[in-house]
Amino acid sequence: MLHIFTQNDINDLVHTRDGETKLGETVTVLDDEKDFFEEVENNTSKFVLIGVPEDIGVKMNGGKGGAHTSFFPALQAFLNTQENQFISGKDILVLGYLDFLETVETFVADDPEKGDYLVKQIDKELSELIHFVVSIGKTPIVIGGGHNNAYGNIKGLSTAKKEAINVVNLDAHTDLRRLEERHSGNGFSYAIHDGFLDHYFMFGLHENYTPQYIFEYIHDHINIEYNMFEELEIYQSTSFERELQRAENFIQEKPFGVEIDLDCIQYFPSSAMTPSGFTPQQARKFVHHFGKNKQVSYLHICEGAPTVMNEPIAATQVGKFISYLITDFLKAKSFSG
Repeated sequence: MLHIFTQNDINDLVHTRDGETKLGETVTVLDDEKDFFEEVENNTSKFVLIGVPEDIGVKMNGGKGGAHTSFFPALQAFLNTQENQFISGKDILVLGYLDFLETVETFVADDPEKGDYLVKQIDKELSELIHFVVSIGKTPIVIGGGHNNAYGNIKGLSTAKKEAINVVNLDAHTDLRRLEERHSGNGFSYAIHDGFLDHYFMFGLHENYTPQYIFEYIHDHINIEYNMFEELEIYQSTSFERELQRAENFIQEKPFGVEIDLDCIQYFPSSAMTPSGFTPQQARKFVHHFGKNKQVSYLHICEGAPTVMNEPIAATQVGKFISYLITDFLKAKSFSG
């Protein structure tokens, strides 16, 4: 169920300082005594921040748990960002988070039937929430959580727009695994199968971690495109900037979502951490680039898992970086109109 943030919840996370204004002092929140749907619709903020702190889909996919631990550090870092001439808190409604934390703490991956049921419950709740937010003209910013939540984002946007939508995904993996139990590796497979996803561009796939059967599936579908991390950074047969434009050309004819899987960033604490990947600056450039496009309809940042590092500073650093991505998106989209 959706846990709605109150003003007191936000105040508890903000460190105020004389002469300065933090985003957390000016973001909007709901009054929990008023009608939820009416209040969200009447809220003047353009963007809606939503958390999905869970790692059930990741565990179902054989990954390391911990993806449920990035949302709250990210929220705190975001709320303590300086408000200045570049960004205003009044544009953001900090809504709340889908609360599956009690289930997350007790779930073990050796029960695939239960895991499938739980991931589908998250799919249902998230897709309904995204549908509502998009249908009233606002842009969701979703912080996970596992990449299984791409399905809920895609379904919600698609049903709100009444058409199959497009996605660009910065990721080391395709997440086009077989249509078995729902998990973090088949969200896009199911979105295509169910008719919600049209054009899908995967940016920065790793040669070593993409099964041949998935390459064959991609090559059989003209609505799926990709590039490889190796051709960008190792062989340098094309450039990051050129591929940004190619990806944009492929998906910009329809409303599209931007998906960021943090496991594509080198040494970033995540459910599938990599020693070879994109830099944080490249990920920020990616978000900024697509955030400027008028068709962009949501941002999803997922798979951050500070607990895999077992170091107290990891949560702070993960939170700060996710906050950078959020503000990069807000600035790009706000300045582009």
